[in-house]
Amino acid sequence: MAFEGLTEKLNIVFSKLKSRGKLSETDINLAVREVKLALLEADVNFKVVKEFIKSISEKSIGEEVLKSLTPGQQVIKIVNEEMIELLGKNASKLNLASKPPTVLMVFGLQGAGKTTFCGKLAKMQKKQGKKVMLVACDTHRPAAAKQLEILAEKTKTDYYFENKVKPIDIAKKAIKQAKSSITDVVIIDTAGRLHIDDEMMDELIELEKIVKPDDKLLVVDAMTGQDAVNIAKTFDEMINITGVVLTKMDGDSRGGAALSVRAVTGKPIMFAGIGEKLDDLEIFHPERIASRILGMGDMLTLIEKAEQTIDEEKAKELGKKLQQASFTLDDFLDQMGQIKNMGPIGDILSMVPGGNKISADDIDEKQMDKTEAIIKSMTKEERTNPIIINGSRRKRIANGSGTNVNDVNRLLNQFSAMKKMMKQFSGKKVQMGKMPGMPF
Repeated sequence: MAFEGLTEKLNIVFSKLKSRGKLSETDINLAVREVKLALLEADVNFKVVKEFIKSISEKSIGEEVLKSLTPGQQVIKIVNEEMIELLGKNASKLNLASKPPTVLMVFGLQGAGKTTFCGKLAKMQKKQGKKVMLVACDTHRPAAAKQLEILAEKTKTDYYFENKVKPIDIAKKAIKQAKSSITDVVIIDTAGRLHIDDEMMDELIELEKIVKPDDKLLVVDAMTGQDAVNIAKTFDEMINITGVVLTKMDGDSRGGAALSVRAVTGKPIMFAGIGEKLDDLEIFHPERIASRILGMGDMLTLIEKAEQTIDEEKAKELGKKLQQASFTLDDFLDQMGQIKNMGPIGDILSMVPGGNKISADDIDEKQMDKTEAIIKSMTKEERTNPIIINGSRRKRIANGSGTNVNDVNRLLNQFSAMKKMMKQFSGKKVQMGKMPGMPF
């Protein structure tokens, strides 16, 4: 996940600060220097780092901090506030037109995930009850229009494209149709290139003047670091973008683009792509991202993910089963599936305060797949009543799941221990903690 290295380095700095009773000016200067190095290693723009460090230094060496009972925490608070400021203070919303449709133009270079973002944004808008139209104005890349058409089918949104027609005419006709069909949001996917060139920019500038979009969103790949910042700066100078979208934020990028792009362009980061699925798009909340970077977690986003992923009726039914100790391996499998739908376990833990301190080596996500394979290799009767699983059945299950008998025995023993625990709470309100058998 992005920021992982930066978070680790900052936590080392903060641990040193908190371990000291009082801080001297020398202590703070040393800590600030280490923060500076951590940011530079994370590929944050040098000018951005310089201003950030200057602001932290000035505020941290004040009398209020030095004479504080908890100076270390005061410094961390200052870093947190400055990082939120750097990222943009508050989440930015789309500029919705007073009279539909709202027209959104999406820009970006090839490979940044521009077309995929259009599909993700369409799905997000659909979830909010809006009627959406996807418009293919990338006539240079033959596969782009087809890709957008497939995304329209998957998201069940309207789609507009005309072959051998200029992008400007496609956009005009699409918006005209959107007005007549009472469409709420029109998302226009524009042409991309492998690099910025005059021909592409001239086409985009001309298209933007005719369409007059309510928002102009630039999609950049967070994995490209400073290149993403330079691309954003160039597009902003030429087209005056209104917002930035960072894709591939689930990768092992150092996070420099996220911490630099707003300061360099003055334009907000509006969305973050966190995976390949159409649901893997988040509104960019500066205060939440700052909290994650500093290892303080992000419980609000975690709760939102849970609300979107976990079936409420199933959750109620599960609660009853747990109280009655009638929880089966089918229920266990279903719960694992819902947790996996929330995203990688490492990402989920990063949202829990202190979860960043758990080493990636301690999280064996493959164990979840192994557990799933074992349960799916059982018959319906075996999943309902595991006590009937004798030696020969265990061998069959192990062979069917590509595991060994020891793996099957371990899962059954863990599940049995959990069932005993549930019986102890039978008839009482069950407090869910870490359930024995949950493979993480």
